Amino acid sequence: MMIFGRLPRSIRYGVVAGLVNLTVLGGLAPADAAPPRIVVLGDSLTSGYGLAGDDAFPVRLEVALKAAGIDARVTNAGVSGDTTAAGLRRLDWALAAGPDGTPNALIVELGANDALRGLDPKKTEANLDAIVTRAKAQGLKVLLTGMKAPPNFGRDYAGEFEAIFPRLAARHDVPLYPFFLDGIAADKAFNLPDGIHPNPAGVAVIVERILPYVKRLIGDP
Repeated sequence: MMIFGRLPRSIRYGVVAGLVNLTVLGGLAPADAAPPRIVVLGDSLTSGYGLAGDDAFPVRLEVALKAAGIDARVTNAGVSGDTTAAGLRRLDWALAAGPDGTPNALIVELGANDALRGLDPKKTEANLDAIVTRAKAQGLKVLLTGMKAPPNFGRDYAGEFEAIFPRLAARHDVPLYPFFLDGIAADKAFNLPDGIHPNPAGVAVIVERILPYVKRLIGDP
């Protein structure tokens, strides 16, 4: 500090300006700054059912974020067959600190298996409500993804089920991606032979469409 104080005024101003520029440009980023860590809590649609590991949604999402200049870590917490109740039961495990640190964002992709089994929408809503509540209580940013019900349970069931997601998003003031399978549902070109699960091309469509929501969720650093 004594040496700095003895420098001519013009040089002192130049040093200060240089430090300011380094800070603005990120050259003096905090040493403890860590990449965003996103957990995807889901079912077979996100776990990568029927796909090679590198084609699963969380993996492709991380690749897309890095291509956009965002050094995020995306953890695959999808389990095939999971209902919202099962997702709630393993929430603490999914949100536990891992090798990349403590999660700071959560994408919730659950509900498809509830609808396929015709489970009570009120219970589905209660489970999702508990997941979002607990995640927010831990300080995580949450992105809720919506799902549509199959037609075999009737229009009334579908209406009651599909209303869950926008209602929860409004209640908790969290962003909603309206339909996780938007752009690929029932399209043979984007699904495996079972007609339900996305193939690699389908995953690419999902990632492309949800990416702006995820970038806004983590603040698009």
